[in-house]
Amino acid sequence: MSAENKKSLLSVDYPAPPFAEQPQPVPGLASKMIPIPDHGEKSYRGSGRLQGRKALITGGDSGIGRAVAIAYAREGADVAIGYLPEEEADAAEVIALIKAEGCKAIALPGDIRDEAFCQQLVKEAATELGGLDILVNNAGRQQFNESIRTLSTEDFDATFKTNVYAMFWITKAAVDYLPRGAAIINTSSVQAYDPSDILLDYAQTKASIVAFTKSLAKQLGKEGIRVNAVAPGPYWTPLQSSGGQPQEKVKQFGASAPLGRPGQPAEIAPLYVAMASTESSYTSGQVWCSDGGTGTL
Repeated sequence: MSAENKKSLLSVDYPAPPFAEQPQPVPGLASKMIPIPDHGEKSYRGSGRLQGRKALITGGDSGIGRAVAIAYAREGADVAIGYLPEEEADAAEVIALIKAEGCKAIALPGDIRDEAFCQQLVKEAATELGGLDILVNNAGRQQFNESIRTLSTEDFDATFKTNVYAMFWITKAAVDYLPRGAAIINTSSVQAYDPSDILLDYAQTKASIVAFTKSLAKQLGKEGIRVNAVAPGPYWTPLQSSGGQPQEKVKQFGASAPLGRPGQPAEIAPLYVAMASTESSYTSGQVWCSDGGTGTL
């Protein structure tokens, strides 16, 4: 192998800080980020690992959820995505990318902080897809706050409703559709293990997701349903620029990781593929971390 080819294999030319200030209103759009994140639109290559599977992904319009939706479609799965109506522009792009792979794509806008919508979301996904055997609980809310003194009950409640209650409601509705061999994959965070001082409510929810995952894996094991979680570190998504971090931290986002940059959503999607694949048929109750080398887990 030539030195030039060897270098191209060993280095990934992804952007590193400093980044421009780029405040966005909640929930934020991937299309307005600078630079635009890589969700695998051009880079992900599938190999049929999820052929014929049917997946529901919350927060599938942008960030990690978008990357997972693209990867699943390129692995042969039909995909339904949940997202907020304000994220329609990003969601439309994802739906088009899924359809381009010859897979069924279902768009399900709504607010998962509402239990009735969560039940409707699952029912419509299962009906439109003709079944359901992969559930990815990925949608999340992150808003930094400097002090417990200024963290309002309203904000605390919104974070828990989005990150914890919705996961419970959606999973509870989904288990009646999931057959043996199905997979549930939750999105936790390194914040569950190494919480930031300005993410008091968010970090608590991500720790809750770890406990939920491990407990539910024990409960559903006898039904042949696997439950796992992914714990991302700093990933370049709209969650950060739309209030997840102060703009000063956005400008240096990912700089403290040993790899010196934030991860791109395309780089974590393969973990979700592996957890959904039958190749991981004996893996349940696990939390897999991807944080750029910090070794939090």
